[in-house]
Amino acid sequence: MDRIHTLIKQAQEGSKTAFEEIVTENMGLIWSVVKKFKGKGVDSDDLFQLGAMGLVKAVKKFSFEYDVKFSTYAVPMIMGEIKRFLRDDGIIKVSRGLKETAFKAAKARESLRAQNDREPTMEEIANYMNIDSEILAAALNSTKEVDSIDRSIEGENGRELHIMDTIISEEDKSEKIVNNIMLRESIMRLDERERQIVIMRYIREMTQSRVAEKIGVSQVQISRLEKKILRKMREYMAG
Repeated sequence: MDRIHTLIKQAQEGSKTAFEEIVTENMGLIWSVVKKFKGKGVDSDDLFQLGAMGLVKAVKKFSFEYDVKFSTYAVPMIMGEIKRFLRDDGIIKVSRGLKETAFKAAKARESLRAQNDREPTMEEIANYMNIDSEILAAALNSTKEVDSIDRSIEGENGRELHIMDTIISEEDKSEKIVNNIMLRESIMRLDERERQIVIMRYIREMTQSRVAEKIGVSQVQISRLEKKILRKMREYMAG
């Protein structure tokens, strides 16, 4: 059995390290597929994450009885994951309105920081602007720019660094990708109310009391539900 088949077998048996190695060794394959979707209006890194999800699914479903190379089997699944996203979610166009919202959000953030002497949460900024958190998140994401790896930034003790100096290793990057994929898949396996609670608590950073008010239950019930949900997600991620 060659090395890739050994890694696939280990990954299918639950080895996270094997998954990370497969993702690391197939980054070039994923990027080659991502390039086919250039100019579709979606950030390449986002497409790469989707492609990595397709690769992980290919690892899980691959059978050693197939008379094909793993890369040959994986490409359609990588491409399928990206196409599904483009078909189901559509391509988000950055509007002038979103850019204006992002500009106002920056001013709101400074005002709240000055008022409270701390960094405001996304929910606080959204409430201050009287807009939904989802709109705020979309506006902030719309203005992200791709940094040049040669751009200088100020590091600790005023020492000048280049973006290249701060880039994580391929091994760390692959581990982060696998973790993100596993987290996303574990969230998708929750029921609608459980997903809603996770989003409100950990993405919108709402308090348990506020979530309880939104859901229509007591704070104690939310606390119990949250513990149950997190335990369920840990079990999903552990395989």
